[in-house]
Parts: sequence; structure tokens; C-alpha cells
Amino acid sequence: MKLIEPIVAWQDEIARVRRDLHAHPELSYEEFRTADVVAAKLQEWGIPIDRGLGGTGVVGIIEGKLRQASGKPRAVGLRADMDALPMQELNAFEHRSRHDGKMHACGHDGHTAMLLGAARYLAQHRDFAGTVYVIFQPAEEGGAGAQRMIDDGLFTKFPMEAVFGMHNWPGFKVGQFGVTAGPIMAAANEFSIVIKGKGAHGGMPHLGHDPIMAAAQMAVSMQTIVSRNRNPAESAVLSITQIHAGSADNVIPTEAELRGTVRTFTVEMTDLIERRMREIAEHTAAAMNCQIEFVFARNYPPTINDPEETAFCAEVMRGIVGEANVDDHVTPTMGAEDFSYMLLQKPGCYVWIGNGDGEHRAQGHGMGPCMLHNGSYDFNDALLPLGATYWVQLALKRLAK
Repeated sequence: MKLIEPIVAWQDEIARVRRDLHAHPELSYEEFRTADVVAAKLQEWGIPIDRGLGGTGVVGIIEGKLRQASGKPRAVGLRADMDALPMQELNAFEHRSRHDGKMHACGHDGHTAMLLGAARYLAQHRDFAGTVYVIFQPAEEGGAGAQRMIDDGLFTKFPMEAVFGMHNWPGFKVGQFGVTAGPIMAAANEFSIVIKGKGAHGGMPHLGHDPIMAAAQMAVSMQTIVSRNRNPAESAVLSITQIHAGSADNVIPTEAELRGTVRTFTVEMTDLIERRMREIAEHTAAAMNCQIEFVFARNYPPTINDPEETAFCAEVMRGIVGEANVDDHVTPTMGAEDFSYMLLQKPGCYVWIGNGDGEHRAQGHGMGPCMLHNGSYDFNDALLPLGATYWVQLALKRLAK
């Protein structure tokens, strides 16, 4: 790997910052301490900052010292997320979470640390023409912090021609990258269907209208949407993850509820699934003398990489880790990511950097796998100089392009 030597020399220091953030996780829109740590480091390195976009967001402004030949001023954005998850950590190593029910189980502590390492190098050298904005975003985990920053003027206050994101990826070896043009992560949608019937004694069902039977029929029928209404060449997931009804063995309840998630890579597929779900729910309920309340919430749109920027990012990766360690047609995931909102506004690219399979975890890690959103997860500090090098090379080459 062709790593930037000063960044390699800072690895232990960057790792201490990362582990400090891991030990003090903060949930969406509560990243006050994290934002303070980020702001203090940026200011220590002479980087002007802006605070408050999206509530707790921090933007660092790194201006190059070279003169641009002509044309519109150049600028790019590099984004890292800062928030933790509302879950219990199972690890027992020294930097485990100090706060019950809060954990950096998705590696946002590492994302923040990698971007800090890149910011430090760029601030010390500044051998580029243009501006690099380092964007530390709150509330990726369901809070749509990216959209909040945009609503608060991210792209008007800091005009940039492209924006880039990165996420660690367990299962990829350290030193490997993954990316693909077009959709790389799915849209995340949630639904709730409340079925209202008529309660009755369990031994006299003919006196009621059973919402549980209606819910069961809906659950089975809705699985045909993916198998019979969707084009088999397109990907989609419809998962019913919750069914709530009843409180006694001999009582047919008045209500039942279905809840779950829908994942797609296109708005058109989301439209199709929502329409068919509503039709099935309404007609099934009517056939069984019930009524429904149908709610379909569109949370995050799909994360769609710009083809030109994807090819550029893959080229940068290959220059660091070699052709064999870059998969530029990686299989997209049905997970979701609110960087998608930024890619709706600006061209850019979202990439995966390998986190290994867990051997890096120190003595005292939990018994579970080192996977995202798992209580035994921990970010791999071996990624810190690699991720920071990628950010630096990406910014330098993009501004020189």
C-alpha cells in the first residue's frame, strides 16, 4: 500500500482520538462532546471551522496555497458521520462504551478519525489550488442528519463541485476497497398497517370481525409483490418484521398491526411496492369486514453514485492499494445511508473500505461477530492511515483534475 508517511506516523495519535470517541458515544443530534473534540482538533491545526449545521455538525475549511489558473473557484467536500447507535456494547476492552445503551457499533468513530487525519495533513501541506471542506455530520443513524445540514445551507454556504463519502465494511480485508457506479445502497422505507375489526369471544368468532386473520392474509399476500409484481431483474425486499395483536387466549382482539421495511434501489420500484401493498391491505380488509390505517414512510432514498466520479474514485484507490484490491463492481447492499441526500444535490461517490473480519479486536471483545450494528463490533485502527491517505489523494487529484 502506498500510504502517506506523515499520516502513518500519526497512526497512534489518531487511534487514541478514535478510541476516545468510541468510549464516549453520542446518539443522533446529541453529538456535543464529539463535535467539541472535532472542532478542537481542527482549530489546533489552524483550520477555520463552522459549527451548528444540522444542530451539531462541524465543517472545516482548508484552503490551498496554490493559485488556480482560471475559471470558477474549485472546491470538494469530504464527509464523515459522527453519531452512535442506541444499543448495548458487549465488549470489555479498555475503550468500550462508558454509556449503557449507547455504542459506536457502525464505525462512525473511525470515520471521524480518518477524516481528521486527512484534514491535519491537508492543513499542514496545502499544496493544492482550491478548497477542501471536511464535513462532520450528525445523525446518520435514522436522523437524516445529511438532509438537515443541507437544509441549513451546507451547499450554499460552502459551494462545492462534488462530495464524497466512505464507510468501513466488515468482510472486506484491510487494504481492499469496494465501489460501484449507480446504486450502492438501498432506499429505506417503513410501513405500519393497523387493522381494525370487531372483538369477540374466542369461542364465538362468528360474532366478531377477526383482525388477526386479516393480518395473516395480508402478510402472505404481500410476499407475492416481490415474487409476482416486481421485474425479476430488479432488486427489492419487503420484510414484515412485527405483528402485534391480542392479549388473552380466549379473546379475538379489536386490532392487529403489521410493521416492517421495504428496500429498493429506485423510486419507481418503491412506488410499485407501496401501491400494491395499499391495494392488498384495503381489499383484504374489506373482504374480512375490517378497516385499515395504512402508513408508508419513505425514510432514506437510495445512495446512487455518479458514474464519472465512481471511475475517478476507483482510479484513486488503485493508485494506493493496487488493481487487485479494488472491486469497482461491488454488489450493492440493501442497507441504507443518508449520504444519499448529498448525492441528490451534488455529483459524488460513496465507497467501502475493508474493516477485516474481527481479528484486530483486543482481548475482551464480545463473543459475537465483528459486523456492523453488532454488540461485539469494533472499528479496525489499521484502517486509519489508509482511509486518511485515500481522502488526501482523492482531494488532491480531484482539485487537480
